[in-house]
Amino acid sequence: MNATEFAAAQWTRATGAGVDPHEYRRVTDGLASVADWGPAFVRTGNAHLERAERAGSALSAGGHLLMAARWFHLATLAPYPEAPRAAAEADRSLGRALALLEPGARRVTGEGFTGWLRGPADAPGTVVVVPGLDSAKEEFLDLVAALLARGLAVFAMDGPGQGVLAATTVLRPEYEQVVGRVVDALGVTRVGLVGLSLGGYFAARAAALEPRVAAVATVSGPFRLDWPELPPPVRDIMARRTGGADAARAFARHVDLTGLAPRIAAPLLVVDGGQDVIPGVTDGGPLARLAPRGTYLKVPHGDHLLGNARPDWLPRLADHLARHLCEPGPATPGDPDDGA
Repeated sequence: MNATEFAAAQWTRATGAGVDPHEYRRVTDGLASVADWGPAFVRTGNAHLERAERAGSALSAGGHLLMAARWFHLATLAPYPEAPRAAAEADRSLGRALALLEPGARRVTGEGFTGWLRGPADAPGTVVVVPGLDSAKEEFLDLVAALLARGLAVFAMDGPGQGVLAATTVLRPEYEQVVGRVVDALGVTRVGLVGLSLGGYFAARAAALEPRVAAVATVSGPFRLDWPELPPPVRDIMARRTGGADAARAFARHVDLTGLAPRIAAPLLVVDGGQDVIPGVTDGGPLARLAPRGTYLKVPHGDHLLGNARPDWLPRLADHLARHLCEPGPATPGDPDDGA
């Protein structure tokens, strides 16, 4: 894949993450090869840091820092020797932005996770945002904003093998253990989960095995993976994030929700894009059918992560989590849900 093809493939993911589409085109139009991706995106992130230093207000500086965090994270999407440093810069920029914009935001770190808890201390519910194979907490700032706007508290996290932790840890299938430690650290009795891409598998698995999950949503999450059919770029990323090809094959064998889906008692919204067709990946339709309170939302024109179709799913997902987390106690089977 050449630089033009790679940039086109990442277009809706990058713009869905919140970068300016015109700036994206200016940056990617100048790429001679995919190897130039990381350095170009880091330079763009640094340009936003410089704008933050020159900004005339804390609000403007915070906005530039949030944008820098997005660009530094996106720098890691192509093979790049300095990816760990770019991920660290994304993490640092997000922290600096929140110090200016939301002084009440709190860094929470524990075994196998780190992230930011945002929102009111007396929020009626807390949502944990779970990233995927090569995503990170800096990629889903607009999703976090939609949840915060509904009065919820939000913990956007990096788990093992993700974001700023990718340099020192590897992906693990037993994500429910990580979620359990997160819930303990947050000091809450029940949480909502939203998982994106491979994070959808993590969130669904955790909802089946961690009883404190009171509501869950997945976006472009796999129901099952078939390693031999996965495209080589996906296998390469998985190998880098798990510690090698053998570890990646073993990890992929774990990604199968057939036996776990019927155990998800919480109300579940499964979001898929009709244009999201990745060989070797079974999408979320079976998950929604097998889960006792599953609802399926398929957006025909949506691609992977549905960055090209946010109005079709993002408000509904945020409302789903807000409604069920505001219930006074555990949900009762048979309660009305979204209705596909």
